[in-house]
Amino acid sequence: MTTYYIACDLGAESGRVIEGTLNNGKLMLSEAHRFSNQPIKDKTSLYWDIPQLFQEVLIGLRKVAEREDPVAGVSCDSWGVDYMLFESDGSLMTPTYHYRDPRSQAGMKEVLAKVPWETIYAETGIQKMPINTLFQLGAEKSKRFGKAHQLLSIADGFNFLLSGAAKSEVSMASTTQLYNPITKNWSDKLIHALRLPPKLLPPIVGSGTVLGPLRSDLAQQTKLEDAQVIASCSHDTAAAVAALPAAGQNWAFLSSGTWSLMGVEVPEPIINDTSRELNFTNEIGYGDTVRLLKNIAGLWIVQECRHYWAEKEQDLDYDVLTHLAASSPPFESLINPADPRFLEPGDMPAKVQAFCKETRQPVPRKPGPIIRCILESLALLYRKTLQEIENVTGRKIERLHIVGGGTRNSLLNHFTANALQIPVVIGPAEATAAGNVLVQAMALGHVPSLEQARKIARDSFDTEIIQPHAAAWIAAFARLEKLFVKG
Repeated sequence: MTTYYIACDLGAESGRVIEGTLNNGKLMLSEAHRFSNQPIKDKTSLYWDIPQLFQEVLIGLRKVAEREDPVAGVSCDSWGVDYMLFESDGSLMTPTYHYRDPRSQAGMKEVLAKVPWETIYAETGIQKMPINTLFQLGAEKSKRFGKAHQLLSIADGFNFLLSGAAKSEVSMASTTQLYNPITKNWSDKLIHALRLPPKLLPPIVGSGTVLGPLRSDLAQQTKLEDAQVIASCSHDTAAAVAALPAAGQNWAFLSSGTWSLMGVEVPEPIINDTSRELNFTNEIGYGDTVRLLKNIAGLWIVQECRHYWAEKEQDLDYDVLTHLAASSPPFESLINPADPRFLEPGDMPAKVQAFCKETRQPVPRKPGPIIRCILESLALLYRKTLQEIENVTGRKIERLHIVGGGTRNSLLNHFTANALQIPVVIGPAEATAAGNVLVQAMALGHVPSLEQARKIARDSFDTEIIQPHAAAWIAAFARLEKLFVKG
């Protein structure tokens, strides 16, 4: 039996509408529509163009419908932390702020003045980052809250726009720093401390919840009259981990993209002094599993370098930059990718150079050495994070699965294997879309279990295994650790 699904994968740089076809234990993904997702800058504010993004999703749905396949399910996934506010009549309130909007820093100070950090972590098990939903809410104006009827994450908001059902899927709810993974509900303590309107946060539902059919007007527009809207795993990392071709326990994952999310799957939250001090986060996955992970610097630093050079009429694509980096001498300079300066947009090459100068290292001047410096530093940061994971969990990690757009950066993948000194499994690159579809299939009874879903992923997608080499990385790691002490 062949079944069809649509995954709407919304990323912080681009979005895709993908058709998934499941047949005889094999999953095939076919991209129907891709679109850019560029934030809007308005003076000092930064926000998302939600109405345009939703129109792009509808274009994608119509393109899939033109194939005349009997689509069973539709689901959206997205990045976390950002949220949409809706009025009582269901209309969207604008703006929908971007997590890099400067207001988040002020919001964090506001919240921490009301609730000690130790209390927040004990309630939520979520790491401290200014971009977190909790801290963004601390920056909200009372006038906006007075009008707001419902708060939904980006993916849950899109599922609401498609179905009319306002629900918060648990994998996404768990990333907001308003969810208590022990009580498995919203944190009354934090809601009270922030004086949030009691009905603002919607009911929480499990991963793989059928929300209902497409809204009738949209079903007519898209010709997808029989499709059910499903809250699969709304958070993109949760979806990707659901589709990992993994088996056993002694593995870790790295979702590599604009951000890097590195962690392990554990049965229960780990919330203690050590996990708090190391800034680990507990997010919920399919079947109430827990993703113990760290949200760390990723390819954002490379992306910002490329954007800066393009503005200076030196438009180098990623393949050229990677080639230039591979041709540059190794380990000339390293940065601490977790340094706060690298979180903000701007002249990123100058920030890399300034860090190297401040730490009395050779200052890279050309694109190749700058990108090599960034990639080597990221790989070494992954090693540091993996050691912390082993410390917190007591597990010895024997294999790393890398998924996400960063899987296309072969140089970084090889650096990572060498830095970690364990085998690295690359792929599938489309793990998020695959997980979105596979959770839909489980919700509709087409796939019986997570184990079977992961077997389908193993059987459906090519993966590459990179074996570690180059002992020189051990000495380089000692250099990186000194940068963290200074940082």
